[in-house]
Amino acid sequence: MHTAPISVSGPEDTNSFWIDAPAHRDWLAAQALRQFDFFRASVNPDGGFYVLDYSGNPLPSRLQELHSTTRMIHSFALGHLAGVPDCLEIIDHGMRYLASHHLDPVHGGYVWGVTEDTPTDTRKLAYGHVFVLLAASSAKMAGHPAGDALIRSITDLLEQHYWEEDHSLFADEWNQDWTPFSDYRGMNANMHGTEALLAAYEATGDGRYLDKAGRILDFFIHRQAAENDWRIPEHYRADWSVDRAYSGNPMFRPAGTTPGHSLEFARLALQHWDLAGRKDQSLPEKARAIAERALMDAWGPKDGGIFYTLNFDGTPAIRDRYWWPVTEGIGVLASLIKLDRRPSDEAWYRKLWQFAGAHFMDAANGGWFPEIDADGRPTARQFDGKPDIYHALQATVFPLASGLSHQAKTLPKLV
Repeated sequence: MHTAPISVSGPEDTNSFWIDAPAHRDWLAAQALRQFDFFRASVNPDGGFYVLDYSGNPLPSRLQELHSTTRMIHSFALGHLAGVPDCLEIIDHGMRYLASHHLDPVHGGYVWGVTEDTPTDTRKLAYGHVFVLLAASSAKMAGHPAGDALIRSITDLLEQHYWEEDHSLFADEWNQDWTPFSDYRGMNANMHGTEALLAAYEATGDGRYLDKAGRILDFFIHRQAAENDWRIPEHYRADWSVDRAYSGNPMFRPAGTTPGHSLEFARLALQHWDLAGRKDQSLPEKARAIAERALMDAWGPKDGGIFYTLNFDGTPAIRDRYWWPVTEGIGVLASLIKLDRRPSDEAWYRKLWQFAGAHFMDAANGGWFPEIDADGRPTARQFDGKPDIYHALQATVFPLASGLSHQAKTLPKLV
């Protein structure tokens, strides 16, 4: 399958910066609105959300995973904050499904997967639970009445079952009844935990969320990245020593390092630095070092795109190219450009948008294709349909935000 590329709008002048140009900003706003238009069809009238095929029709599978539910809530909350009409109904739809289907009424916490009305994957994963905190925080900022109570309850649950005070990090996974089934520890849940904690701080003003996010960042940015040539190891043992031999699910827990996560974590580090008062003058250069290392290691030298995983020496491991690392690269580069107008950052920012327009963005139907093959064409080896709005939406709104955050205080109106 091959579609015509989307034309990426921005000035040709190489001495200017696209995020300052009205034409590019209008283009970003239009692309964000296309995302909302496409994913409105995700709403399942019987509860929860469909996964959509390339054309925007529901796929047959009725499995609803926790991160999909919560990311839809978060994304449409961003839409409401940006003035997009008719988002509150979708936020409420997701919040009700979260409480009626994912919430475990017997043991507490949230099960990972639900099919129809039946929990079919009852694991209690930190990765999913931090997304509940993100959804609750964004819903509160959008004015949803259940946001405050959900923030309080999920905060208590994260503190009770996941937060390891001695390490200042989140543990990963439990059975449904909170008995352990592994001693795995991982970067990914903590990265999204940082994202959620920052959103909770913005929603509540409670400095404890900002403090916890800073402690997580201290471990991964100031220690792990700095000690590993600005690459961040993904996998750890129970004592939080790096497990370089770990190789789990090749999609969700692949061996080695994941450059897309480095790009995402670098942006979150800048967001925390900004919210904490910009006190550590070394942080922007550390975030830059992480982002530049990921791009230099992982950008395909022949055809472009970002390789999914790397070996510990930075050589490519899994050469598959997905949409979400490109979106995360756009996000961190937009933040770096806001801080310091460097032409090298602008060149990367344009290159990533041009690659996205040529290979991932669907000009005909809307949404982004999640993966491309060796010829740069959409393929479906790992993903069915177009998985979610979350990554691609944020790539369009982060550059538009007036600051390094993306919540109520800095988001512009899209309409």
